[in-house]
Amino acid sequence: MAAPATTKDIPILVTSPAASSERRVNPSWTISQLKAKLESITGIAPSLQTLTLRLPDHLDGTAISAKDEDRTEIGAWSFPAYAELHVTSTDPALGNVIPSLSSVPKYEMPVETYSSLPDTVLAYKRTHQIGRFDPHAPELKERKVADLWEEIEAGKIAIGARCILPPSTTRRGTVAYIGLVPEIPGLGPWVGVRLDEPAGRNDGTARGKRYFHCEPQYGVFVRPERIQVGDWKELGLDDDDDDELDEI
Repeated sequence: MAAPATTKDIPILVTSPAASSERRVNPSWTISQLKAKLESITGIAPSLQTLTLRLPDHLDGTAISAKDEDRTEIGAWSFPAYAELHVTSTDPALGNVIPSLSSVPKYEMPVETYSSLPDTVLAYKRTHQIGRFDPHAPELKERKVADLWEEIEAGKIAIGARCILPPSTTRRGTVAYIGLVPEIPGLGPWVGVRLDEPAGRNDGTARGKRYFHCEPQYGVFVRPERIQVGDWKELGLDDDDDDELDEI
């Protein structure tokens, strides 16, 4: 458990029953400081927080706790990049499961009724010829798609190219797919990236259809403007960087 503390910020994944967020922690923080910063993310008061560090080779997790949390630095535990820090509440009254709203009865207005109402967003768009009511909409859509393909060419985005996902410089990977993904809302091409670290959203599939191969959470689809191609080597845990992700 013991490890030499450093002052280098470490990107981790903070999870709780109500939240999931990529953040940075500093090994020089005390457990109390960490818990205070986690409150705004998880909604759990520091005094009620139970912290568990989850690593790929330790499925049960390691508790982050100490008798003197005001003085014990979290650098006493090994935090590899993108490890999961899971936060739960010790108060059974709060519960650790967000209740499902799927069983709550909801009123659904018929489409015909909504379309006939005068004071709705739909009526406003129809009156002012916005969106699909714009007579030039097909032309604008074609231009948008063309712009995306031009951005791919201008950015030298190609299969096998190394890239980063700005503003982060630590989310690095390799372009694995370029083209349409009908399963994702939006016009034009998408770029599939196989990430170096498990900081993605999928395994190269979109709603069950495979576009490229990678391990779960190593794949992501982004728009061409979201990636930057270049000579981006794969980072090791000892590599330094100037990434400016928001701290917790």
